[in-house]
Amino acid sequence: MTNIFTGKSIKEGVKILARIMKESKYAVVLTGAGMDTESNIPDFRGEDGLWRKIDPRVVASIDTFKENYTLFREFYSERIERLNFVKPHVGHYILADFEMRGIIKSIATQNVSGLHRMAGNKKVYELHGNIRSIRCNNCGKEAEMEDFLSNNKCANCGEKALRPNVVLFGEVLPFNEWISAESDIKKSDLLIVIGTSLEVYPVNQLPMLSKGRLVLINKEDVDTYYNFDLKLIGKAGEILRELMEAYE
Repeated sequence: MTNIFTGKSIKEGVKILARIMKESKYAVVLTGAGMDTESNIPDFRGEDGLWRKIDPRVVASIDTFKENYTLFREFYSERIERLNFVKPHVGHYILADFEMRGIIKSIATQNVSGLHRMAGNKKVYELHGNIRSIRCNNCGKEAEMEDFLSNNKCANCGEKALRPNVVLFGEVLPFNEWISAESDIKKSDLLIVIGTSLEVYPVNQLPMLSKGRLVLINKEDVDTYYNFDLKLIGKAGEILRELMEAYE
């Protein structure tokens, strides 16, 4: 039976999680868009989610990249420019501290913001890529961010095919990142899922690979068939702050 903690009972749930983490030998974290919302990055499917206003299957797809590059570039240019005002929040730094101290082994993330690395995490599997890096879709060479924002052609092959290094709808996930994340989760005796609705395939299959305990930290309850041992319903940053205090 899943233990669910909300509101004033969060402190009690956090104490349980802290005890579980101390007992764990191989804890892994899986994060989604809800991890970044406290850094003022809108999530995709929440009440104010980005995808409520824009259909991602239209804009963030490889088909749009090929058939309507102007729309594609405008959409991603706006997303990139928003990142100028975005920094990791306290929760990101706490996860970085947990990794540095060996409390968690790695983070697999659906987020393309790069905030985990900015906060100091080293072992991060970016399953959907990183929006802060640019490459040419034609020749594969890395490119400068300013060239994409200025709508320049690729300096290597001369094609107008620059794009953020993210996974678009209609593309497969990066093989090495996926295999590494899959391997770590299979070895885990604790998987902490933070800020994701677990609606996106194939990442939503990863929790089922863990043979250990499953814990959810999310702003909203996830009504799924995952057999979570513990659910902490609230903001990721606030719960992680409580967790760090309870762990000491």
